Amino acid sequence: MNLHGVSAIYRFEMARMRRTLMQSVASPVISTCLYFVVFGSAIGSRMGDIDNISYGAYIIPGLVMLSLLMQSISNASFGIYMPKFSGTIYEVLSAPVSYVEVVLGYVGAAATKSVILGIIILLTAKLFVNYDVLHPFWMFGFLVLTAITFSLFGFIIGIWADGFEKLQIVPLMIVTPLVFLGGTFYSINMLPEIWQTISLFNPVVYLISGFRWAFYGVSDVHVGISVAMTFFFLTACMVGVWWIFKTGYRLRS
Repeated sequence: MNLHGVSAIYRFEMARMRRTLMQSVASPVISTCLYFVVFGSAIGSRMGDIDNISYGAYIIPGLVMLSLLMQSISNASFGIYMPKFSGTIYEVLSAPVSYVEVVLGYVGAAATKSVILGIIILLTAKLFVNYDVLHPFWMFGFLVLTAITFSLFGFIIGIWADGFEKLQIVPLMIVTPLVFLGGTFYSINMLPEIWQTISLFNPVVYLISGFRWAFYGVSDVHVGISVAMTFFFLTACMVGVWWIFKTGYRLRS
C-alpha cells in the first residue's frame, strides 16, 4: 500500500475544502438551517408529535441525511471530474499508485468532508431544536457508512459525466426527489397502504429510517434491514468502481 500516494491525493482534496469554505461548508449549513427554521420551528410548533417525538426533532435525521447524501456525491464527483476536465487524470493514472489507492484518496477525502459537515449540522440543529441521540455509536456508524457509500457513488458519477451539467443531473433529478419522498419530513407509516409499499422500493427510506433509529429508537423499517441495504448499495458501488478501472471506462479515452 502506497500510503504516501494516498495521503497526497487526500491532502490535496482536503486543501480544496479549506479554499472553498463558503461553498463547501457555509452554503449547505445555511440551507439546512433554513429547513430547521421553516419546518422545525415555524411549522413544527403547529404539528403534532410523531411516535412521541416533536416534529422539529423528528426531521433532524432526515435533514442531516439530505445534506450528507448531496455533499458526498458532490465532493466525490467534482473531485475526480476536475482532473478529467483539465487532463491531469493521466498524471494520476501513470503515477506509482494503484487504482485502490486512487479511490481511497478521492473517496476518503470526500467522505471526510461530508462527515465533518454532518457533525456541524447536528451541532447547529441544537440551536433550533432540542434533541438527544439514543445510540451515538450507531449514529456515527450510519453517518460514516453513508458518507463512504455515496462518495463512491459520486466517484462513479464523476467518471461517467462528460460535462458539468451531468454532474448535477443525478443529484438534482434522482437523489433529491428520493430523499424528499424517503421519509425526511414524515413517517411512511402515515401514508396510505399502497404508498407505504411503493416507498419500500426507495433505497433512501432505509438510510433515513436507520439513522432516525440511532437518534430515537424508532424506525419505519427494521434497523437490521437498513444496515443490510446500506451495505448492499456500498457493495454495488464498489463493484461499479472496480469495473470502471478494469475496463478504463471514460478514463483511457
